[in-house]
Amino acid sequence: MALSRNLPFLFLLITISSFITTSAFDSNHDDDILSELISLRSRSTAGGVIHLNDQSLSRFLTSVSTPRPYSLLLFFDAVQLHDKSELRLLDLRKEFSLLSHSFLTNNLPNPDVTNKIFFCVIEFKESQFSFSQFGVNALPHIRFVGPSHGFKDSEPMDQADFARLAESMSEFIQSKTKLSVGPILRPPLLSRNQIILIALGIIASTPFLIRKVLAGETLLHDRKVWLAGSVFVYFFSVSGSMHNIIRKMPMFLVDRNDPNKLVFFYQGSGMQLGAEGFAVGCLYTVVGLLLAFMTQGLVKMRNVAVQRVVMIFALLVSFLAVKQVVFLDNWKTGYGIHGFWPTSWN
Repeated sequence: MALSRNLPFLFLLITISSFITTSAFDSNHDDDILSELISLRSRSTAGGVIHLNDQSLSRFLTSVSTPRPYSLLLFFDAVQLHDKSELRLLDLRKEFSLLSHSFLTNNLPNPDVTNKIFFCVIEFKESQFSFSQFGVNALPHIRFVGPSHGFKDSEPMDQADFARLAESMSEFIQSKTKLSVGPILRPPLLSRNQIILIALGIIASTPFLIRKVLAGETLLHDRKVWLAGSVFVYFFSVSGSMHNIIRKMPMFLVDRNDPNKLVFFYQGSGMQLGAEGFAVGCLYTVVGLLLAFMTQGLVKMRNVAVQRVVMIFALLVSFLAVKQVVFLDNWKTGYGIHGFWPTSWN
């Protein structure tokens, strides 16, 4: 009789004990997962970026109680696409490692911040299931997996933001987590030993350089060097080389319909290949050199007949070169450029 009266109390005691035990187990399990992530990050040789596959990623996402005590920033990579220069996967992966290194370095004294987010990379051949689960079908791709996110509700980074590299990735993290990455710590162009060697070389060659300057025997006194430099600057200006350098545009692309065919001229005003700029730069440089020759050299020739023949030839070549540039612009942009002739000529 006494035992029957105590049954509800015993059941309640067992339930509370089971709940406390389960909560303690879950807490210890979460701590173990977090410690494993910290250990993997400390052993990473890529600025703290953790390399994951299908199994490890699933473990860090699904075997932890929700909300998780951490977030993941995933970089999706594919080794077989590294040779596609237009994707810039290698450059973006280096920037991702630089971002991770900067975040850890700037927040090193505060582990409560550094353990809130982990930077990870997954590769297509090792993680095809994860690619499909996240719905990734185009690269480059970066995705934020928050403490309460799963595969489907994680948040991708906008494709347009990849142009600013690590800086835009930093802004993406701050907008999602309110954590500050801090300044991006890029390595210097020259190491300390290289700077010392260059300084010693300059000091050792200073007396020799002074003597050359006083004697007027340096390259800066050579007219041919100035001429070559002027032609180079002119070509650099009219070929759009600065645009290609800033955007890191390739010289050509592989035709999507025929992998054995190369595309040197891309139809569309939103993109310019290096070969296009090189071709237009060469045509404009020919026109500029002919103009310089006619105004500086041809006028000094005494034979009038030769002057006329050379001038007609130069004007004809210049006309054909400019006509080819106009034709390329019409084909590329779709806008027509034509001359406005007198009405009586029509």
